[in-house]
Amino acid sequence: MDLIIVTVRIGTIIPLLILMTLLMGKRQVGELPVLDFVIAITIGSVAGADIADINIPHLPTAFAIIVLGIFQFIVSYGKISSRLFNHYLTFEPTIVIQNGQIVKKHLKKIRYTLDNLLELLRLKGVFNINEVEFAIIEANGKLSVLRKSQYEPPTAQDLKVKTDYQGVMTPLIVEGKVFPPGLHYVGLDEQWVVGKINEQGYKGVNEIFFAALNVDGTLHISPEQDLKKEQIFRF
Repeated sequence: MDLIIVTVRIGTIIPLLILMTLLMGKRQVGELPVLDFVIAITIGSVAGADIADINIPHLPTAFAIIVLGIFQFIVSYGKISSRLFNHYLTFEPTIVIQNGQIVKKHLKKIRYTLDNLLELLRLKGVFNINEVEFAIIEANGKLSVLRKSQYEPPTAQDLKVKTDYQGVMTPLIVEGKVFPPGLHYVGLDEQWVVGKINEQGYKGVNEIFFAALNVDGTLHISPEQDLKKEQIFRF
């Protein structure tokens, strides 16, 4: 009976957590400022306790998760609406390197050690502090780096090289099934796709793991049975 109760709670709490995450916004998934981090931990703790301990009332737990989600949504709206409100609830970006020099007092202010800073720089591919014009610790704890211009790799514009527009390929077949949004975007239909893959010796879309149309008019095909055998056909 206890196992059934736990299963039922998982089946109700997990969808509720997903719903609250969507309500709180996509930003929650990629980054966690201080308040969001605290709320996320609290929601996780409440949900975990509800699932693990059947003696905890289930309905109040679900209600608590909903209230926490709504609270975070309201606070996020307040931060968007008011710069002052956002200032008091969010860490401001902090300059930790300026013109190749480490700003020691700023490191102490945000409680970062020199080892922390050097590690973040290495993760950014920077091994010489002299190459850095500015380094900033963002509100979510990540490091943004602006190299000095003489250390930046040259771009095609710097070299005066003309480049073609790259764009993004449009999926037409995904995991053996036709992808209608992709077809609609490029103004094609399923019959066209089937005809093209038949021309390449495939009997149906179920033999294709992934197929996409590039902006230059090439059709990329990755067969279902041999993903290493990728092919590109022009039409």
